[in-house]
Amino acid sequence: MVHSLQRLARACALWPALFVVLCQSAHALDAADVTPLGGDDFDAKSAAIDRLIAAHDAASLEFLKALADNNVTATDSGVVLVQDSADAQSARDAITGKPVSADIAGNAQPVTLNNLLRSKVAGAVSGLQLASPDIETRRAAIAGLLKNPDPAMKPMIDAARAKETDPTLKRRLDVLWAMSALHDPDAAARREAAKLVASRHDLDMYELLRPLVAKTSAGAWAEPDAQVRAAAQEGIAALDAIQRRSAIAGTLFAGLSLGSVLLLAALGLAITYGLIGVINMAHGEFLMIGAYATYVVQTLVQHYAPGAFNWYPLFAVPASFIAAALVGVIIERLVIRHLYGRPLETLLTTFGISLILIQVTRTIFGAQNVEVENPAWMSGGLTVMPNLILPYNRLAILAFSLIVVGIAWAVLTKTRLGLFVRAVTQNRRMAACVGVRTARVDAWAFAFGAGVAGLGGCALSQIGNVGPDLGQNYIIDSFMAVVLGGVGQIAGTVIGGFGLGLVSKAIEPFWGAVLAKIAVLVLIVLFIQKRPQGLFALKGRSAEA
Repeated sequence: MVHSLQRLARACALWPALFVVLCQSAHALDAADVTPLGGDDFDAKSAAIDRLIAAHDAASLEFLKALADNNVTATDSGVVLVQDSADAQSARDAITGKPVSADIAGNAQPVTLNNLLRSKVAGAVSGLQLASPDIETRRAAIAGLLKNPDPAMKPMIDAARAKETDPTLKRRLDVLWAMSALHDPDAAARREAAKLVASRHDLDMYELLRPLVAKTSAGAWAEPDAQVRAAAQEGIAALDAIQRRSAIAGTLFAGLSLGSVLLLAALGLAITYGLIGVINMAHGEFLMIGAYATYVVQTLVQHYAPGAFNWYPLFAVPASFIAAALVGVIIERLVIRHLYGRPLETLLTTFGISLILIQVTRTIFGAQNVEVENPAWMSGGLTVMPNLILPYNRLAILAFSLIVVGIAWAVLTKTRLGLFVRAVTQNRRMAACVGVRTARVDAWAFAFGAGVAGLGGCALSQIGNVGPDLGQNYIIDSFMAVVLGGVGQIAGTVIGGFGLGLVSKAIEPFWGAVLAKIAVLVLIVLFIQKRPQGLFALKGRSAEA
């Protein structure tokens, strides 16, 4: 018992001395480590930074953080200072840790580093933070090193990799280790690193593997070990396969995205063309009206209810439908109803109406495009493959187009108006004989078709700028989708719209956008030669004779 008390007393006596040593080591830096940083020799600065990195202690990490944050200054006499904040009174000597007077701190100049040294300091800070007990600090350090890998950090990475317990960070450290070990002089380490990099199937690692299978200008392999080259080649082949799958998936999504836009543009046209048989060249302007209605709603919400901006599309959807439908009713009542049965005159008249609507829009909103912003929930994208991100606004438009198709189908098949529309489409005279007011049905159907086009304009405003010529870009494609699917058939319009989008996007990578559109037009002409009624034939006014 006496001996135990004696040992305890001796230990207690040693604690003050140990505490003093620890406190001194917390801020003690060697003059050779920091003094060169106050000079103009960048090689000496680089060597000093290397010594700080090699020290691998808390004092070095603290100093390197200050250096990275531009909080290190030097006096004319070569004294290096660390400034804890923007207040010059907080400056202290980097070697002794003692505060310095305001006069000395005020005359000190910031330590200058070139880009190479700044990158080295940033990497060193991340490397030293790999040993931090805080998981978030370690995660940020690993992310920083992955962006700027430095083979000099390999000893720190090795130590962190051996101690890391978090599975996610452990895997990322494995990748980080492999990126540094690819330059290891040991062939076994390079083989392990190449296999690890290849097994990750990460496209960002492609450029790390490519040099391992390259040859020098003299014709020799840059990587002398055959097993390393074989592992790298397997990884490159796997990454090539991933890129091909991503390209195919990206093309399919681009085709569906374009198809959803064409579908919204063509759906209203299919209704009006199938019912009335009018080739309405002003249909594209209903898209433009819906887009500008969305812009007006956005502006009003920003001005009167900015807190509800993320939900302005909920107000823009009915507004775009109503605005386009009202214009459609006016045009049908004033002009188109007097031209039924005269397709050439209708074609020329509606073309003139489209020019009038474009000019009126320019007069009201100006000739320049206006910008419609995406709400927060439509910004960004969904990562589904390493190099394939699906934008949220495109996904929203795809879902929206399907919802609109469902609503149009329900209106035409489950409502009284839909019954009248189908009756007039199949046999106008017989429908009139049983009491259907065909003129009123024409007006309502035209308004509904115009309103659906307005919804298409609302969707288009979320993927591009809105301008007076917006509708001109989609009118021809809309007619092609309607003709391909079958006049008056919703199912045919859906297949026609998505089919045109997929075929166009499949051809574009090979021939370009212009030749792809020409090729699609040729294919449609050839198809119509064999099947004039389109994919789905419908008995309509042309069969009433």
